[in-house]
Amino acid sequence: MTRGMQMVTSLFAGFPLPRLVGALIMVVSLSGPVAAADLGLIEPSDLSREKARWVVLDARPKAAWQAGHIPGARSFSWEDYTRTDAKGVHYSPFEPRELAAALAGMGIDEKTAVVVYGDADKSWGGEGYDVWLLAWLGHKGPIRLLHGGIQAWQNLNLPLVRGDEKPAAKKPGYRVALQQRYLVATEEVAKQSGSFALVDVRSTWEWLKGRIPGAVHIPWDEFYTGKDRRPLPPAELKRLLARHGVDTSRPVVYYCLGGVRSAYAWTAHQLAGLPDARNYRGGWEAWRKK
Repeated sequence: MTRGMQMVTSLFAGFPLPRLVGALIMVVSLSGPVAAADLGLIEPSDLSREKARWVVLDARPKAAWQAGHIPGARSFSWEDYTRTDAKGVHYSPFEPRELAAALAGMGIDEKTAVVVYGDADKSWGGEGYDVWLLAWLGHKGPIRLLHGGIQAWQNLNLPLVRGDEKPAAKKPGYRVALQQRYLVATEEVAKQSGSFALVDVRSTWEWLKGRIPGAVHIPWDEFYTGKDRRPLPPAELKRLLARHGVDTSRPVVYYCLGGVRSAYAWTAHQLAGLPDARNYRGGWEAWRKK
C-alpha cells in the first residue's frame, strides 16, 4: 500500500460506512487536476447513424419520455434527482454518491460516451442541467447535446418509442471526481465583491420580485434560438452577453431559482468556447435562505 493510501486509511479509520463513502468521494475530487469536460453538439442524423456508440439521456419530465422518446434513451430528468435539502432549499441535487449509483444503474460509468437531449421547454432546459451535472461529477467520456433536441429528431422523421424499454445493463460503478470549477456556493457569491459577473436568468417577473445585488438580467430563453430551440451560436451568445455588459474576462456565474435554467445558460456558454462559467447550484432559493 502506498504512503498516500496509508494516510487516507488512517484519516478515515472508524468512520461509519455512509460517511466514509462521502469522504472518499471528496478525496477523489481533490486528487489532482482533471481535464476540462469534453462538451459539444451532435446532429440528429449523426446520432442516428452512430447510435451504438452512445448512451442517450432524455432530460424531459418522465411523462414526456414515456409519451415518446429516442429508442434506447434513459429518462434522466432533474425532477427525479433533486430534493429539498436540510436547509429547506428546494431543487438541491442528490448527493454525488447517489447520482453515481443512478448513472451506473443506467449503464453509464465516467468514461461512457453520452448524448443528452430535451426540448428547451418542458423541463426549464433540463438538458443543460444534465450536461452541467455530468461535467460537475467529473465525467471523462464525451458529453454531447443533441442539436435541436427532440424537435430536430422528429423533423427528420426519425423513430420514437413509447413507454418503458428493457432495462440497461448496469455498470459496476461510476467514479466521481467533482469539478468545483463549474459550481459556486452561496458563501462565495456573498463574498464576491465584484469578482464575479453575475447573470440572473429567471423570468422578468421573478427578477422584479428580488435579485442578488450586482446581477444583470438575461432570461434563460434568450440563450436558445429558432423553432428547434438550438443553443445560441458562439458569436450571437457573445453579442448577447456584451449587450448586457457581462464582462467575460471575469468568472461568469449564472443563477436562477434552483440551478436548472442557469445550467442551460451555463451549457450554452461553455459550448461557445468562452472561459469556464460557473452555475450557482442553489440559486435564488439558497440566496434568500442564507
